[in-house]
Amino acid sequence: MSSPRPSARRPAGAHRPRRRRVVRWTVVVVTLLVVLVVGGPQYALWSGEPVAAKDCVVSPVPPLPVVEESRAPAPADAAAYPGGLSQQGGTVTDASCLTRTPVFGVVRPVDEAGVRTALAYAAEHDLAVSVGGTQHALGGQASHPGGLVVDMRGLDAITVDAEARTAVVQAGATWHQVLEAVHPAGLSVATMPSVDVLSVGGTVSVNAHGLDFRAGSLSSTIRSLRVMTADGEVHRVGPEREPELFEAVVGGYGLLGVVLDVELELVDSEMYRLRSQLVEHRDFPEVFAAQVAGDDDVRLTYTHLSTAPGSLLQEAIVYTYERTGTGEPVPPLRERASDRTSRLVFNLARTGDVGQRLKWGAQKHVLPRVRGCVQPRNEALREMEACMVARNQAMYESLGFLQNRLPQYTDVLHEYFLPHEQIVPFLDELRAQLGEHDAQLLSASIRSVHREDIVLDYAQGERFSVVLYLSQEVSDAGNADMASLTRSLVASSLDLGGTFYLPYQQHYTREQVAQAYPRLAEFVATKRRFDPEERFRNSFWARYA
Repeated sequence: MSSPRPSARRPAGAHRPRRRRVVRWTVVVVTLLVVLVVGGPQYALWSGEPVAAKDCVVSPVPPLPVVEESRAPAPADAAAYPGGLSQQGGTVTDASCLTRTPVFGVVRPVDEAGVRTALAYAAEHDLAVSVGGTQHALGGQASHPGGLVVDMRGLDAITVDAEARTAVVQAGATWHQVLEAVHPAGLSVATMPSVDVLSVGGTVSVNAHGLDFRAGSLSSTIRSLRVMTADGEVHRVGPEREPELFEAVVGGYGLLGVVLDVELELVDSEMYRLRSQLVEHRDFPEVFAAQVAGDDDVRLTYTHLSTAPGSLLQEAIVYTYERTGTGEPVPPLRERASDRTSRLVFNLARTGDVGQRLKWGAQKHVLPRVRGCVQPRNEALREMEACMVARNQAMYESLGFLQNRLPQYTDVLHEYFLPHEQIVPFLDELRAQLGEHDAQLLSASIRSVHREDIVLDYAQGERFSVVLYLSQEVSDAGNADMASLTRSLVASSLDLGGTFYLPYQQHYTREQVAQAYPRLAEFVATKRRFDPEERFRNSFWARYA
């Protein structure tokens, strides 16, 4: 049993009048903004979901090196591809819409034979191969100029073995689909990304992590996976089977082969009590150690930092999901009802100070009162603030409100991994850097990760992960501003003994990659051993390897 925790709650009703005033003020402000600023057609623009993918016309980083004459693809006719391509020529981009890349074509296989055909065709015509899923890596990690893109979303089968507590998931399935498959069996994934629309193969390639800070990143929950190398051979690898290949494939950005399917460990589905606590950023390390990591009942956690000008990164809401031991039944998964209001508030934050204050005020004072919870009757009788959430429901989150119709903005992610004792200095430096740049910080969160046995491991020990979701203007000036901010934050992280994540905009240098990932040379050597012709290529390989 865990020891009792000191309660951070104020006496019931002590600040109820003040909170009611804040809620009323927030509602009035939202109403005025809707009527006066974004009324009529503008309301639909700022609150509506997108009707089509954005296609930006600027590139955030210098173009890739020109293909050497010796590596120029052999003449090939895209129309003659066996069975046909899903896209002949044209361009591909990613969720940021900033990496439009001309390609030979896109193929979407539906079985292993289709993947093998793609690799054989690429070898015959000396085409680069890039592997993609839902395209949420934001720096061209799933494309190469003139290359053949293998879109794995056609392979999305899921097989659940409830007795063995495992699931075999094909690479193109999304985590949304995985949760829907395991939930009826009373099971849950051990860990997954915090957004469920990503593909499983893509998250293996970046070794994603999420809310379960005890499980760590995805690599720790993979029993085995199957990967097809450039020669068409299928390898079943795992921590104890071909570990050299396994440790390079996981977090290897699709440069070793095509991940076909993954065998994942499953855990029990449970009901948790969701709590939240407002703390000062300087108190966060102590609160995390004593009340989160130190309490075995806490199974999931994340922390949101203030984005409002007056308290920027100085206030934090710590969310914890705690076991209750009450044996409450787990209800079916529920889809979010609507994203319109959340999207409106989030988009208004792109405009600057007033919008940022509104968003943070809503997050502190309104969200706790409208959050969707399952509140069993006996919990409601015992504790008026009880909020019960199923483990899978907490992860069943597509964050649809992040998608928007605003052509003048696009969103990018940053992520930095800091030693626990350096989180406060980094947040202080981050606050200073944001004041010198135009990019708007829409969301900042803290998670917890630890070291894993993979070659390109982003955590060199117990680390706090700082995830930044930023809005930038779609313009050359916006790109230049984001590049400058990225370089400054990467340098600050490295100076504090931290590292940074590679799936995002590639504004950093090769020297910085080598400093953050000391086994980079080992990764390059392993890739060349299993892919001597360098068939698998993408922007990361072209720029940094």
